[in-house]
Amino acid sequence: MGRVTLQTVADRVGVSRMTVSNAFSRPDQLSAELRERILAAADELGYCGPDPAARALACGRSGVIGFLLTDSLSYAFTDEVATRFLGAVAAELEPSGVAMTLLSSPRGTGRVPARDVVLDGAVVYSVDADSPALDWLRRRDVPLVFVDQVAEPGVPSVNIDDRAGARAAAEHVLALGHRRVGIITEATSGPYDEVVDVAADEAHHVIRERLRGWLEPLQAAGLQPVVVKQPNNGEEEGRRSAELLLGRAEPPTALLCMSDLLALGALHAAEARGVRVPTDLSVVGFDDAPLAARTRPALTTVRQPVDEKARVAARAVLAAIDAADSPGAGRRASRARHVLLPTELVVRDSTGPAPTSSR
Repeated sequence: MGRVTLQTVADRVGVSRMTVSNAFSRPDQLSAELRERILAAADELGYCGPDPAARALACGRSGVIGFLLTDSLSYAFTDEVATRFLGAVAAELEPSGVAMTLLSSPRGTGRVPARDVVLDGAVVYSVDADSPALDWLRRRDVPLVFVDQVAEPGVPSVNIDDRAGARAAAEHVLALGHRRVGIITEATSGPYDEVVDVAADEAHHVIRERLRGWLEPLQAAGLQPVVVKQPNNGEEEGRRSAELLLGRAEPPTALLCMSDLLALGALHAAEARGVRVPTDLSVVGFDDAPLAARTRPALTTVRQPVDEKARVAARAVLAAIDAADSPGAGRRASRARHVLLPTELVVRDSTGPAPTSSR
């Protein structure tokens, strides 16, 4: 037998080519019995279905949504918050039948998947504003939804109230009487692994909002926190930062950390030095990742609604794709919805009153 085509299957079953195509691409258009006959014939003939590229060209949809990250793709599988967010997005998209592909945004490699992969839309997750991959998605006019990014006119966005969450954390340690406060943060530029008296303004939206949330109440109370910046958001970076801060002549009695991972590293550094948490040192994280409840002592942190953020983002990207295909898309894009979700301070065992000698 020669090459098996859509027409070959149609001739075998005695239906049109369109009916065979619908059996693969639009099963709701056929009765269950007819679709079963078509698929059985296709299986018998060794026909795998319409060519995906041709099908996408014909219907104007690829059935694929991109998920763009600034970091390497491994970040999506190693960071607990990113993994949970990605899983919740996938669960929300599953009933729609679309697939999801991960896209990194590497610099200087010459490889830009966002330029080359066929996509119906994309979720842009905490990506640098000058990312080459984001630039290509814009140039391709791919419908986008921003998550943990600066909101832009015409682009739907989903953020959490990072500033309010960080402010609640700072106010919590102030209420406990702490006056020597250290901050451990990820940053897009150095100096790294150094103690500085002030935190310079930060380009990255999430980092900037959390820094401002901490600094506003601390500085209003007449305090000048000391800060250590790190290029990465990891446990080891948290440990190194805490070592620097705790090694000072007057070490902080409270640490505010950009993430729970950094806070976990700080807890390990304190334990290694014989610093008791929370008797000698209070530690606050951010995110309420699963590890926060597993640490000993359990970590006081700021909870962000990861699952809700994912559900809103998934629905938004599907809506953006539908809107791009319909009349009046330009007018609707100009009124794109920007969602800001609340955060919540979760007080556990890693914070307590400031040591009497430090007040």
